[in-house]
Amino acid sequence: MESRPSPRADPASSADSPPLERRVSFDGVAEIYDRVRHSYPAQAFADLFAYLREQREVAAPEVLEIGPGTGKATRGLLDAGGRVTAVELGSRMAEFLRAAFANEPALTVVEGSFEEVDLAPSSFDVVTAATAFHWIDPAVRVDKSIELLRPSGVLATLATVQVRSQAEGFFEMAGPIYAKYQGDDQSHGYIAPSAAAATPPEFEELRAHPHLRDAVLLRYRWDQTYSSAEYADLLRSYSNMQMMPSPDREALITELCELLEAEFGGQVVRPLVIALAMARRGVDVND
Repeated sequence: MESRPSPRADPASSADSPPLERRVSFDGVAEIYDRVRHSYPAQAFADLFAYLREQREVAAPEVLEIGPGTGKATRGLLDAGGRVTAVELGSRMAEFLRAAFANEPALTVVEGSFEEVDLAPSSFDVVTAATAFHWIDPAVRVDKSIELLRPSGVLATLATVQVRSQAEGFFEMAGPIYAKYQGDDQSHGYIAPSAAAATPPEFEELRAHPHLRDAVLLRYRWDQTYSSAEYADLLRSYSNMQMMPSPDREALITELCELLEAEFGGQVVRPLVIALAMARRGVDVND
């Protein structure tokens, strides 16, 4: 099965920094986003901190989280023992995050873009982003992350990759509906990889960078099941859907839900892998 709508929960152009209006489109749907977007495996955060501690013993790692949204990965970082500084571009998302974690002293929320916020160099043990790294300017994201890391600190990304399923079904049949409303959108040609081959583009960035070493990729199966109503809200949380004219967006969602109800019992399973890419900052950078 060729899964849709994309390899990521929210695809962005790999060639250029995404337009600001698309990048902040989530801000208007914070409540929907929090209700329907998936969390992340607790094992991923345990593995991340174990990888950090292979080189440096840190009781409570200082973590910079890029693009936390409503805190889907923030909770996992905190539960694993991290002290988190979360940099969030959207004002409503930042407000939601502060309210949701109001009693969490280990979290600091900084409102602004990662590219522009002023943070002290060499002040974090981990810099991470969960299904958000692709939104950051490619000319900035890795280099600035490295500058903010302490020697042997870890740059880590969590990516949501939609993978192949053995069963033919909804995503394949949904193709003509997407094409009807979105034309030649770049995500239409996406060919889902096998779970064993799920590899986000940023892994190669980490592996190829001269100031990073020991690149590692770990994968976690993380399928998500949605009712028709839940899937409709999931679609509304996507940036490409938010950028569509409202009548077209709602007509597209209606047809997809009608397909779910008519052919699949009103339920869809998104076959997902969470891919954790990690690499260490070289000890000679900025020292």
